[in-house]
Amino acid sequence: MIRHYFGINKNPFDFENVELLPHQEKVVEILNAHAHIGGLSTIIGEPGTGKTVIKKTMQNKTKQDKRYTVACVGRTLHTYRNTIQILCDAFEIEPEHSSYKSERKLINEAYELYRAGKFLITIIDEAHLMEIDTLRRLRLMFDDFPKNHNLILIGLPSLMQKLSLKVNDDIKSRVTYSEALQKLNPDDMEKFIYSQLEKAGLGHHVFSPESIELIVRYSEGVIRRARNLSLSSMIQAVRAQTKEVNTQIVNEVLRQPHWRKEYDMEEI
Repeated sequence: MIRHYFGINKNPFDFENVELLPHQEKVVEILNAHAHIGGLSTIIGEPGTGKTVIKKTMQNKTKQDKRYTVACVGRTLHTYRNTIQILCDAFEIEPEHSSYKSERKLINEAYELYRAGKFLITIIDEAHLMEIDTLRRLRLMFDDFPKNHNLILIGLPSLMQKLSLKVNDDIKSRVTYSEALQKLNPDDMEKFIYSQLEKAGLGHHVFSPESIELIVRYSEGVIRRARNLSLSSMIQAVRAQTKEVNTQIVNEVLRQPHWRKEYDMEEI
């Protein structure tokens, strides 16, 4: 719909092809480095601050550099046994009925990859939702992995709050790198929006300066909010049969209930 109307070949604000922002590039470089020496890393941030972009970049590492093997667990509400089965699937090995036997298979596979000169990265997404007992059992298993392995925990700030409890010192004390992703300031958010338009082959004129200012203000520094509001505004522009996204178009989108503040909901 957007591509046809605006005459472009790429979807704007496409998560699959998004370029890293400078602070995200720094995080990815450090995560890669910890895969060489072994580590336990934590990446935390509020929803929409760029955790998914970093995860997808790390997952794509295997396409760019064959020395890396990356496994990802995204369904963190499962039992430990099911989590081990998900890991086996990620490493492309057949899980056993026994968690212990599956663990041995995973450890053996890790050493096979180590002997083949591979660097290992395991990502636990939404780690704040994982039961701490499951996380502890995973940590014990990964202790038996070769030292070219980086376990990356990605989640909301509550993950660090959970790890900071005294009872979880055995996990937190092993953290070798942590990063808290911050919201973007208005100037950087504006640059982000314009860079995404350029990547899709669109000029800056598609959004009026006033509409950009409005989107930046309502996104409140959250990348995902800016992306969603920009895309919804472009869809609204298509419906209105206009090639410029102005403040009237953006305000039409902002009338939708999920953009309203709690104190505005009484009007609906």
